[in-house]
Amino acid sequence: MVSCSRMMIMSPSSSSSSWRALVLVAAAVLSFSGHVVVVAAAAGHPDYADALAKSILFFQGQRSGRLPPDQAVKWRSNSGLSDGSAANVDLTGGYYDGGDNVKFGFPMAFTTTMLSWGVVEYGGRMRGRVLRDARDAVRWAADYLLRAATATPGVLYVGVGDPDADHRCWERPEDMDTLRAVYSVSASSPGSDVAAETAAALAAASLAFRAADPGYSRRLLAAARDVMAFAVRHQGKYSDHVGGDVGAYYASYSGYQDELLWGSAWLLWATRNASYLDYLASLGANDGVDMFSWDNKLAGARRALVNGDRRLDAFRRQAEDFICRILPGSPSSTTQYTPGGMMYKSGHANLQYVTSASFLLTTFAKYMAVSNHTFSCQSLPVTAKTLRALARKQVDYILGANPQGMSYMVGYGARFPQRIHHRGASMPSVAAHPAHIGCQEGFSGYFNAGGANPNVHTGAVVGGPDQHDAFPDERGDYDRSEPTTYTNAALVGCLAYFAGSYRS
Repeated sequence: MVSCSRMMIMSPSSSSSSWRALVLVAAAVLSFSGHVVVVAAAAGHPDYADALAKSILFFQGQRSGRLPPDQAVKWRSNSGLSDGSAANVDLTGGYYDGGDNVKFGFPMAFTTTMLSWGVVEYGGRMRGRVLRDARDAVRWAADYLLRAATATPGVLYVGVGDPDADHRCWERPEDMDTLRAVYSVSASSPGSDVAAETAAALAAASLAFRAADPGYSRRLLAAARDVMAFAVRHQGKYSDHVGGDVGAYYASYSGYQDELLWGSAWLLWATRNASYLDYLASLGANDGVDMFSWDNKLAGARRALVNGDRRLDAFRRQAEDFICRILPGSPSSTTQYTPGGMMYKSGHANLQYVTSASFLLTTFAKYMAVSNHTFSCQSLPVTAKTLRALARKQVDYILGANPQGMSYMVGYGARFPQRIHHRGASMPSVAAHPAHIGCQEGFSGYFNAGGANPNVHTGAVVGGPDQHDAFPDERGDYDRSEPTTYTNAALVGCLAYFAGSYRS
């Protein structure tokens, strides 16, 4: 689990062809945002449909709880079966956020929201089994969040597992024997950020299941309403109140106003209740932003509120301002790009910002195309084609169109990271090694080993290269080598968009 707020951590394989056509690679000199760069030029395009299926499969490798009979990721087994027992509640299930064994409610809720948004926005572009798998990925998290929100009246459970103890161990989830502490927010220890994000996740998931499972959708929406009311009534930052340092790992640096906006936007979308629109108006204007993440939801909330309703025009203009801040060549751009063309926001898991921004670019492009809307970043005209081109460049970079010629999605393409920072992937499966592997044995025998991970965590997108496009592929380099659920969650929608646009 890695992000800009994290305090601590913790041989190419062959695969099926990941290009639709014969790929002819040659050195090509291109101009990008004022830089002269050398990149790989290719005839054709990545196999977006293959990457989409793998990006969804990744979530099975992150599952906590009792795994279902149809589990496709066979190197994982049951784990965390007593989660919640410390508080006499059932908190089994959900996802481990990255390469560790803690369940953090704040980023898990954001992951759920983004996965759900991908299904809502692009489910029509997902083919049969892929759409079912995407909904299953949403449900695995939504079931957990539903339990966390309804197990005890007036309490929202926001984490399971002592993060400090967990990070002192290198254990498979199936072996973990560290303290499974339970963390929560309540009226006396508020957490508007995590509560509003949980409300957003439940509301978004309700939309994803509205047609497929109406009864489940109604349960999710009812819980979303209650949790949002709790977020508004008892205001405060969860990282100021939750004990055990769990809040320090995913501290709410942006405060909670963005989550109140974000949660209200999703409740408005899911219910069409005007009271949420009134509340949105009462929150007032916000400063401009140039990133979208599990911490700062302003850009995403603004895009979610762009629907042609004139009462929401202020949010449309703010969404356009976000685009002007990330668009290459824009006079108001505040965004750096690497020589190879990757959007660069942070040295900590940078690809999370790339995938989330790319998702917003594709969804805003979709809106612009349908409404014939255009705008300008001062003197630079912007069209739907402009946004699609930038999003596609970022997605293609992740899939291998970069100076390293490496796919940053594990299991995709001929060359991808071999030593990702991930406990389960870096250690033999329970089936291969039934004996318990202890805390320190994990470090000495596996974390510090130099070879490739024994388990290929298919679909996992790592933190990505640095500002010079360099990627060392080292297990201990958690900033660049750790995958996270929220990085993949945003990418799912992008890949569905491009898979639907470039079908054979």
